[in-house]
Formats: sequence, structure tokens, C-alpha cells
Amino acid sequence: MSARETKAGIGLRLWATFVGIVLFAPLAIVVPLSFTAKRSFKFPPEGLSLEWYGNFLRDEAWLRALGNSLWIGLVVAALCCVLGTLAALGLQRLPRRAAGIVQGLLLAPLIIPGIVSAVAIYSVFLKWRLSGNPLGFVLAHAVLAIPFVVVTVNASLAGYDRTLDRAAASLGAGRLRTFFRVTLPIIAPGVGAGALFAFITSFDEVVAAMFLQTPSIRTLPVEMFVSVTNEVDPTIAVVSTLILAVTSALVLVPALTRSQKK
Repeated sequence: MSARETKAGIGLRLWATFVGIVLFAPLAIVVPLSFTAKRSFKFPPEGLSLEWYGNFLRDEAWLRALGNSLWIGLVVAALCCVLGTLAALGLQRLPRRAAGIVQGLLLAPLIIPGIVSAVAIYSVFLKWRLSGNPLGFVLAHAVLAIPFVVVTVNASLAGYDRTLDRAAASLGAGRLRTFFRVTLPIIAPGVGAGALFAFITSFDEVVAAMFLQTPSIRTLPVEMFVSVTNEVDPTIAVVSTLILAVTSALVLVPALTRSQKK
């Protein structure tokens, strides 16, 4: 290895370390604040207490918002799994030029700014009377989350051998049987990853949820926004810590399990 390559490697490691510190620094502040004994965001915290965790578990508004985010996220993940997988399978069967156009349309929510998508969804849902409706939340979040399923399933299908389908058909298997017994087990990691990303996208979505929310149905990110704007309460640090723990577990546990199996 030349001296230039060595310097480039050291520079890359230093840059990666710097980026990691910048990303981790806010977490190193939020997590300790969730254990503060004072009703303030002063850092470092003066004393340690579990008071704000108890406050979160006793507050009906927080628990209702958490429940809404969980069930909406699970429904969105299931819906996006079905639609995203079907879309990815359809893309594989289209001519290359047509597939590129359709894929660009499906991935548009990743490119369009969130506020633009939220305003468009809100204006359409007002006409369809879906604003402030649980179905409206599910459909809005599904529109924003389905590109992640399409991308991950497409990646799984990139190395898929089509001769397996023909072999199954030659043995008398129909299309549905071939899909569930041959195709689905092979692309299952991509489908699972897409479902995970869809759930996290729905769980963290705040812009569209702000437009669609009503006093009776709020998601956890909306409740966090309201809490920050209306009062100074370390309970929001508790919520942030719990979200961080849950999302980290959802991402890291499957990866660690897979690495141990290898």
C-alpha cells in the first residue's frame, strides 16, 4: 500500500469518526435529560430521577398517541409489504424503459420535499373526506413508505434466477404456488427489510400527520411537536429516548442475529 493510499485511509477514518460524533452528540444530551430530577432542559441534569418516565406512563395523551403510532405503523407496514412486493415484481416484467418510468413515479415520495407531499395529500384528502380519519393516516403514510419496500424487494429480485419459476411450472405448480413456495422465500429478506423501513417511516412521520391530525387522533411525533411548542417538560426527552431504543433494536437485533447464524 502506497503512502498516498495510507493517508487517504487515515483521512477517511478521521472523517467517519467526526461524522459519527456529530450524529451521536445530540443523543448523548437527550438520553441523560430523560433522567433529570428538575422540570427543565438544563444540561448536565441536576440529579437523577425516573419521575418523567412515570409521567409518560400515566399520561393518557402520550399513551394514546403511542398506541395510534403503533397500530398505524403496523398496518402501513403490512399494506406496503403487499403493494410494494407486487409493484417490484411487476417492474421486473416490464420493458426496461417503461420500468424506469414507473419506478421513478413509485420513488417520487423520496425525492419530493415532505411539506410538498403533505400539502398535496391534505388537499386531496379534504375532497375525499379522509382528513382526520384513521384510514387517511394509513393511506398517507403508505404513500410515503411504499418506496422503501419497492427498493429493497427490487434489490432482492436483482439476483433472482427466473429458471426457478420455469422449473416449478414444469412440475405442475401454478403461479400462486410458485410465488409462495419459491419466489417469496428467496426475496423474504428484502420484504422484511422493506416492512421494517415502512414501519419506521410511518412511526416517525410528522409533517403529513400534522395536516391530518385531529384532537381525537394524534400520532406520537405530533404529540411531541405539541409538547415542545406548548410547554417545557422533560417527558419529551423520555419519548425521544424510547423511540431511539425501539428503532435501534428493530434495526440492530436482526443484523446481530443474522451475523451470529453465519
